[in-house]
Amino acid sequence: MIELKNITLHQDKKVILKDFTLHITPGERLVILGESGSGKTTILRLIAGLIAPDSGEVIINKRLATKDKHILLQPHQRDISMVFQDLALWPHLSVGKNIEFGLKIKKIPAKERTAKVKEMLRMVGLEGYENRHIDTLSGGEGQRAALARALAPSPRILLLDEPLSSLDSRRNKALRKEIVRLQEVLGFTLVYVTHNQKEAEEIGSRLIWV
Repeated sequence: MIELKNITLHQDKKVILKDFTLHITPGERLVILGESGSGKTTILRLIAGLIAPDSGEVIINKRLATKDKHILLQPHQRDISMVFQDLALWPHLSVGKNIEFGLKIKKIPAKERTAKVKEMLRMVGLEGYENRHIDTLSGGEGQRAALARALAPSPRILLLDEPLSSLDSRRNKALRKEIVRLQEVLGFTLVYVTHNQKEAEEIGSRLIWV
């Protein structure tokens, strides 16, 4: 469960969100639609614990995570993974090492990490890519690698910030289906941000405009 209660946030003297409230149920696929600057990415960052509002509360899985300007649960304490628009894959690490990173943070034993990396590569259709360098991947392969890295620690919540915006229509459509399939198989709560209404309608079980 995710709740944002009466959130107000200003940036550079501009009102980004005013008295904003949102409730997201466990296992839901929520898509947030809006134009550039509407506040949709800000909502993801609030949920992730990367920023705090001027006022309001963020509740994650029944725990008060943020209250007013104070972050009470740090990002790593929220059982959340996020894929940024630019993917933020580490170019100095192989695909496998990128995926393994979150598992190391959770202190998963090496043998289990290896098995999990192979499982995630299989799930996103990148079998055999463990040792590939990031700069050799196509746009679609990079998106799949970023998804695998985000999902490897088995988060309860996955946040996606316009992850398909740089892809051509064919790859975009294929990955829309892949995201829905992974969510249905793994059961995580998905919060997805986009400005593309068709993309939103194919991915979301619920859509909201901001």
